[in-house]
Amino acid sequence: MRKSVKYLGQIKKHSAFTLVELLVVIAIIGVLVGLLLPAVQAAREAARRMSCSNNIRQLALAMHNYESANGKFPPSLFIGKNQYRWSALARVMPYMEQGNFASSADFNQDYHDVFLDGVLLKSKRMDMLVCSSEEKDEQRFASDGSPSDYLTNYSVNCGVWKVWDPASREGGDGAFFPNSGTSARMVSDGMSNTLMLAEVKGWTPYLRDGKGADATVPSDPASISGLGGDFKTNSGHTEWIDGRAHQSGFTATFPPNTTVLHEKDGVQYDVDFTSWRVRGWDPADPAAFLAETDVTYAAVTSRSYHSGNSVNVAMMDGSVKSVNGDIDLLVWRASATRDGGEVTTLDND
Repeated sequence: MRKSVKYLGQIKKHSAFTLVELLVVIAIIGVLVGLLLPAVQAAREAARRMSCSNNIRQLALAMHNYESANGKFPPSLFIGKNQYRWSALARVMPYMEQGNFASSADFNQDYHDVFLDGVLLKSKRMDMLVCSSEEKDEQRFASDGSPSDYLTNYSVNCGVWKVWDPASREGGDGAFFPNSGTSARMVSDGMSNTLMLAEVKGWTPYLRDGKGADATVPSDPASISGLGGDFKTNSGHTEWIDGRAHQSGFTATFPPNTTVLHEKDGVQYDVDFTSWRVRGWDPADPAAFLAETDVTYAAVTSRSYHSGNSVNVAMMDGSVKSVNGDIDLLVWRASATRDGGEVTTLDND
């Protein structure tokens, strides 16, 4: 019903919205939201990608600061008396303005006994090691409910497939391997052509200790599941302080974001694989350590949550690039070897 009011001797009519007009307005608002939402999401992802790129750049700079101070880059971990499994990531923390860390970390001590601000150091969240796109940026807890570990979204280049041979005391072909840090002169493929760091996903499921691999590098991701091992549903890359490949390393067995399926109890998981974990010195049982003979082979894939099937990487010269998962496998593997003699360039995505 239309209403009329008298105003200064005039009659002014006010009409309410009709149902059709209201629906039109709602439809227009819906269209505008539909147009704006992807733009907002794209802007947020661009910001997250930039933040991630800055994290990996700062980490690469810390690696170079370590190299300047020590004459070589840090090892992936040390294996020997009074040396535990401190990761390369942990060893460069004092070079990232982490003053409290530098005063607390004793790399000759078992990190399970190192505390910072009253809590285990290994359970601390290191901001520069966590990408803002990580979907499970959460604390890992021990079985008794106490804080245990924290994830990393950045890992060091452990090569293509072989990581460590305890019999020959030889590491793999990557820029980082156990015991002996890499000097610049050892990277004969070129610092700008060799990977230093790449993104990984926290809480990655993985197979370990099945010993079902040999020196033949797998070419088919579907073959990994058949290599067997003890299956862990979600604990890979949850321990930034641990130098073993499934925690703070990656390998170039497969291109970035390759899906490596393993079925358990009717559920399909995208997994990593290590034939045998690299063992650090165990003060409680040194004889067992000395008797270690199993070679570690690993398919630990670089992955990220960024759009466009890409991951951020840092090269040994400190430059940062975005690499698409569609990269040629031979090029990706060549970029992971320090002295393979390949003539390839890892171009930006």
